[in-house]
Amino acid sequence: MTAYLPTIKQLQYLVALRQHGHFGKAADACFVTQSTLSAGLRELETLLGVTLVERTRRVVRFTPLGQKVTDKAIRVIRETEELADIARIEGQPLHGELRMGVIPTIAPFLLPAMLPRLRSQWPKLKLYLREETSQAACDALHRGHLDCVLLAMPFGCGEVDKAMLFDDQLYVAYPRGEAPVGASVRADAIDEERMLLLEDGHCLKDHVLAACNRPELRAEATMMGTSLHTLVQMVDNGLGVTFLPAMAIDAGILEGTDVDTRALQSAHGFRRIALVWRRSSPREEEFQLLAEALRLIAASIAPRLASIDGPAPMEPIILRVAD
Repeated sequence: MTAYLPTIKQLQYLVALRQHGHFGKAADACFVTQSTLSAGLRELETLLGVTLVERTRRVVRFTPLGQKVTDKAIRVIRETEELADIARIEGQPLHGELRMGVIPTIAPFLLPAMLPRLRSQWPKLKLYLREETSQAACDALHRGHLDCVLLAMPFGCGEVDKAMLFDDQLYVAYPRGEAPVGASVRADAIDEERMLLLEDGHCLKDHVLAACNRPELRAEATMMGTSLHTLVQMVDNGLGVTFLPAMAIDAGILEGTDVDTRALQSAHGFRRIALVWRRSSPREEEFQLLAEALRLIAASIAPRLASIDGPAPMEPIILRVAD
């Protein structure tokens, strides 16, 4: 057996430096002084007998071997945290810290109602939230920075397990007086020259284009918006039409506007909201409990959301572009 092995603390220093690219910022993230972090990394390099990081006054550059060692360190730290989780959650579901990622087209519409109810149901749960695009959230999940992610499917998130929560119907939003007669509108009846979409990086944009069966419209949208609230204001000012999920409408995104909506008539005119977690996580039972709670909360606050009983598979093709 090797007499001397890297410590978890040394590996944490290495991962923090990779993440922040700066000794001072990495030290702050680890709650140590810069000299302590630097000394820990030098000890690690001495122990391994290799150079992991090239140090200059302006640039921190990892060597090729340093990149490989850091990739492995990320996995080791993640598995160490999971080892601690096994002991911590025994007999105490949803107790202690839980780091959840939520995408921007869900967070502002579901979280305000979700958080108070979760605190009431599990008062000892410390839920830390991180709003990120789908790809960034999935990357953080696999790096061990998040425990689970509230995600809109379909989306390729790697080796994960998931609990499907509910279907979120898509609606077309029109300026007052422009909406067609009837409760719904066919995708081919929408004027693509007036479409307002979210900018690249939001998976809702890709769900909309897939539902319309018009992927070529990605580059033809009249205007790109940074958020659903921005798009609603553009529609309200007569600049075009956009697409909104039911949860946003039920959360009041149209209050104070003259925007009208019609359900999108399409075989895949919805997105499926799911809770996803790493396939290796020992906290699956906790996540299933959390998923059931989220289903009940959603049913009580958003009547347009269609409940799902169990992890039914999605039919649409998995999208592998950034959220």
